[in-house]
Amino acid sequence: MYGYIYGKVKEIESNYIILDNNNIGYLIYTASPYSFEIDKDYKIYLYQAVKEDDISLYGLKTKEEKDLFLKLISVKGIGPRMVLPMLATGSIAGIIDAIEKENILYLKKFPKIGEKVARQIILDLKGKLVLNNNLVIENEKNEELVEALKALGYKPLEIKKIIPNIDKNNKIEDQIKEALKLLLK
Repeated sequence: MYGYIYGKVKEIESNYIILDNNNIGYLIYTASPYSFEIDKDYKIYLYQAVKEDDISLYGLKTKEEKDLFLKLISVKGIGPRMVLPMLATGSIAGIIDAIEKENILYLKKFPKIGEKVARQIILDLKGKLVLNNNLVIENEKNEELVEALKALGYKPLEIKKIIPNIDKNNKIEDQIKEALKLLLK
């Protein structure tokens, strides 16, 4: 599997770009091909889809976009080609917010996403998505606390709500006790 590729965009079509890297043109399906400019260098995060009769590359502009892409294609009934229009027309924050708030109408506005698929997305991903700029992990102590609470079965959203109320100067054991008290309220 590829992590990313760096190169110059040489062609732009309605659903893909061709990126030149060391004189090899890679056809990469993207959410918004026209957001790229010809003869400009880009770092594109890649996902390689391998099927019986096809090998395709999907490109995403940011690591956050790729993370959301990977989570969405893990949902039963959703493939990479269904996710690209979601990323093209919806913001990452909007999609995550819709999933967390169980906003089926927002998810149904995307092509090929009906009520059944929208419910499956919510069922599979609710509580598992956190934007990087909203991560609760501020330092190593918080990370240790977050991991301990996750191991106890708490969801990232539940943990995120109580983290600001915990005294970070306490020992980790005391932080966990304090967190559990808050989570059990």
